[in-house]
Amino acid sequence: MLATLQVVDIGWLFLALGFLAAFCLHKFPLKLPGDAEQVFQDLIRYGKTKEQLKRSGVLRLFDVPKRWFWHFYAVSVLWNGLLLILSVRTVILGKVFPGVLTDTLGFLTGRPKAAWAELQLTVLVLLILLWVHCLRRLLECLFVSVFSDGVIHVVQYAFGLSYYVLLGLTVLCVDTPQPTDGSSADSLWSQLTWYHAAGVLLFIWASLLQHRSLLLLASLRTSSSGKVETFAHRIPHGGWFEQVSCPHYLAELLIYASLGVCCGCFSLTWWLVVLYVLCNQALAAQLCHEYYRSTFKAYPDQRKAFIPFLL
Repeated sequence: MLATLQVVDIGWLFLALGFLAAFCLHKFPLKLPGDAEQVFQDLIRYGKTKEQLKRSGVLRLFDVPKRWFWHFYAVSVLWNGLLLILSVRTVILGKVFPGVLTDTLGFLTGRPKAAWAELQLTVLVLLILLWVHCLRRLLECLFVSVFSDGVIHVVQYAFGLSYYVLLGLTVLCVDTPQPTDGSSADSLWSQLTWYHAAGVLLFIWASLLQHRSLLLLASLRTSSSGKVETFAHRIPHGGWFEQVSCPHYLAELLIYASLGVCCGCFSLTWWLVVLYVLCNQALAAQLCHEYYRSTFKAYPDQRKAFIPFLL
């Protein structure tokens, strides 16, 4: 199977399997030998889930503030905004992508440079939705979320910065359904189909779910006027928090799935991205769920980590 996959597909599959392995190592009592277990736990945890770890002074040297999360979305807004502008230029003005970009895309997919001479509507829709998502998350990090003094590992920070660069390139690599009626970039809107509408509707609903969940989390630390009163962790209530510990992680998965729907559920490349997001968010949600259950004796037993009734 690997022989038939593009480089970009293998990359996302490797990342998904890596996080799945990390989830299994943590979920099941499989301890790594010696100091490897401490390093492993330090690498998979961040924020409040890292507070209960016994960490050496050497490991603390690699800490950076969790509030730097906004850097990820700032990079994404700039980079994926640039890719969106270049794509619009290609569609409207017939301008070709810069050589370094087509060379990179060619390496990731094995396709010739001419493959990006004309872009399908699906690619533009995905780029727009990705940019809107990251812009919203940037604004939420800056103006909604209340970050404590939690930390993330510098490796996680570097990965987060590069992640959204790769994500934008991946959008340009996706396999999109080709028009069956001879439509071209000159009649872009004739390519609009039901799955674009369905994907956008799911995207809007999942984005609202995530935003409302983040508002509820922020309200645990602020007064009715919005003034920060505490950095303490509390049990979240309301909305989908009654079913799962991390509805914002569930919403993240649904947002990526909505982009898969926009592809007509056709692109293997994008569903490998969704698989990665599932494994990544499952690990983060499990750690958060365990933190809540170990910290609060009155934590509701019926809640799952981030998928209702399942996980």
